[in-house]
Amino acid sequence: MTSRGLGLPDHIQACLFDLDGVLTQTAKVHAAAWKQMFDDFLRGWADQHGQRFVGFDQVDDYDRYVDGKPRDDGTRSFLASRGIELPDGGPNDSPDAPTVHGLGVRKNDLVLAKIHQDGVEPYDGSVRYLRATAAAGLRRAVVSSSTNCKDVLVAAGIDGLLDVRVDGVVARERGLAGKPAPDTYWAAAKELGVPPSRAAVYEDALAGVESGRAGQFGFVIGVDRVGQAAELSKHGADVVVNDLAELIEGP
Repeated sequence: MTSRGLGLPDHIQACLFDLDGVLTQTAKVHAAAWKQMFDDFLRGWADQHGQRFVGFDQVDDYDRYVDGKPRDDGTRSFLASRGIELPDGGPNDSPDAPTVHGLGVRKNDLVLAKIHQDGVEPYDGSVRYLRATAAAGLRRAVVSSSTNCKDVLVAAGIDGLLDVRVDGVVARERGLAGKPAPDTYWAAAKELGVPPSRAAVYEDALAGVESGRAGQFGFVIGVDRVGQAAELSKHGADVVVNDLAELIEGP
């Protein structure tokens, strides 16, 4: 087995891919849904507390507080940045409930509506790279915090290019900590039958890169879709590319 021509050290035997922003063009869909949900909430909060409304920044706030994290963790993280604390509530909360779970349900409903309306596009370079890794005999997993991961993979037409899926549904069922903890990546490597030291992690989120480094994986690739190459390197990426196709040698 060789990983030559794929931008990887020769000892790498498996590739662990994040979904949104790495394989599929859904990060912008999530960012837009977070903004719509938080802006609606923040307007009401500002009115109730006599404060000035300051909206959710779809780039800075998204990258800093929610990108790559489980939905509830991202919600808490951003609210804490604004000095707001809400009760967690429960998984059966309605999207109108003033709870962490309620806000998460509202955001998820928005994401699903946008996906069903507009569809899902994979990155062409990522599809080429997935096929190249398969041809090289490398095992492949998707590791995502999203509970919609399976639907997105099917909608994008790339579900057949991956051997293992560890997503938000699996993490909840197994009680796995979300990114930046390395637990979901460890679980994927275990299912593929390789130690972390022989697996590569592909991430566009700072929290995801941190999880790859914390898990002592053999190689961490940062995928810079939004101009944060320096931050990806700072958080632990061994190499940073704009697109996975850059890692493929030759025509």
